[in-house]
Amino acid sequence: MHTKPMNTEMEVIIMSTQQVNLNLQLPGTSSSASAKNGILELMETMHYDEILNCMRCGFCLSACPTYREVGKETASPRGRIAMMKAVANGQLEISEKFDNDMYLCLGCRACETACPAGVRYGTLIEGAREVVETHRKRPMTVRLARNITMKQLFPRPDRMKTFGRLLYFYQQSGLRSLTRKSGVMKLLPKSVAEMEAAIPDIASPAARKERKNFLAAKGEKRMTVGLFTGCVMDVMFFETNEATGKLLAAFGCDVVYLEKQNCCGALHAHAGDKAGAMELAKQNIEAFEQSAVDVMVNNAGGCGAALKEYDHWFAGDPEWEERAKRFVEAQRDVNELLATLPLPKLKSLPYRVTYQDSCHLAHGQKIRLQPRELLQAIPGVQYVELPEADRCCGSAGIYNITNFDMSMQILDGKMQHVQGTQANIVVTSNPGCLLQMRKGIQRAGLEDQMKAVHIADLLYEAAE
Repeated sequence: MHTKPMNTEMEVIIMSTQQVNLNLQLPGTSSSASAKNGILELMETMHYDEILNCMRCGFCLSACPTYREVGKETASPRGRIAMMKAVANGQLEISEKFDNDMYLCLGCRACETACPAGVRYGTLIEGAREVVETHRKRPMTVRLARNITMKQLFPRPDRMKTFGRLLYFYQQSGLRSLTRKSGVMKLLPKSVAEMEAAIPDIASPAARKERKNFLAAKGEKRMTVGLFTGCVMDVMFFETNEATGKLLAAFGCDVVYLEKQNCCGALHAHAGDKAGAMELAKQNIEAFEQSAVDVMVNNAGGCGAALKEYDHWFAGDPEWEERAKRFVEAQRDVNELLATLPLPKLKSLPYRVTYQDSCHLAHGQKIRLQPRELLQAIPGVQYVELPEADRCCGSAGIYNITNFDMSMQILDGKMQHVQGTQANIVVTSNPGCLLQMRKGIQRAGLEDQMKAVHIADLLYEAAE
């Protein structure tokens, strides 16, 4: 781990932002009303009141994966917050460097766990990226890619289903083998080529058609739950969603697949598109309101963290704030809910298991003990704790595509700990983490020794 001292540039920024009196004309800015309004708008978008909560104590430094790798203050939460403050004060430009520094962050929120002041860093980094996206023009290729994925694909369940069918055809028709053997993959960006190898086999269209919209509880009914299926989760890990539904039924829940549910909006919020995220949130709130479920359950740590923050997204909105609060009160991670229910009879599984925390489950939702307790409740399982289990694996949404080298650097370090457990199953609770751990196993040459599994799949195997 690198622990270089704070560089001169950052010292100047931090000291200068401490001296600004916001009631006076700011250095380098116009005294015109438009200039003042511009700064006030920046402060609001970047959550200036939350920025001021940072005490610059440095507890976040050792918790931050990018600071540990790079060793620069600008790669730390404290440094980024200082830059946000300088931008909001009008003392620092929204430059390419500011852009790069904000997007080098994984958004893992480990700093929130370490912070004694309770700074909501996740909110700050999303606000900073929203400012970047508003003030900087992206190249045409980037804008096109974002438009296709964020606007034309993820928010459109019908198109996501089509995308799933195309992936299935690609894998089963022989195109995948042909593409890999022909060397075409070498023409693609390395990040895309490597992550393609980690994509699991996609469920067939026939299997998808067999899905029922309702699963009855087995034995005594304890509650009715709505299952949040997600967007990417339901394409790449359809079987895991199905296993989750059947697992909930085994625990005594009537399970409803809510109509009109959509992408949670997490990827949009992380990419600075808060407006897009909020539109998706409204659709999910309405879908919940039109249902008759007691709680909504999800099996993706990243999605769950976003779903539980809708009330913050709509704070102050006269139409949506209270509706968002009721929605948030009904959200449960699958581990969180199952840990409160009586265990059904589980069969013995002869596995040596370790657990990799999903960052947004551990740091965002503060759910750590429940998955470990559930795993250790399975007869025959030998549970081994993973050193630094709550350090980010480098997936971070689409970070392993946009920041591939840093992502793989972090992943390779993680795999050293994973290999040391001598586990034959690595369990996680998030689709991005699951793909990343599959990639890590491939990179470490451990495919004959271990596999990565979602916790819902392993629990369902024991509950069958």
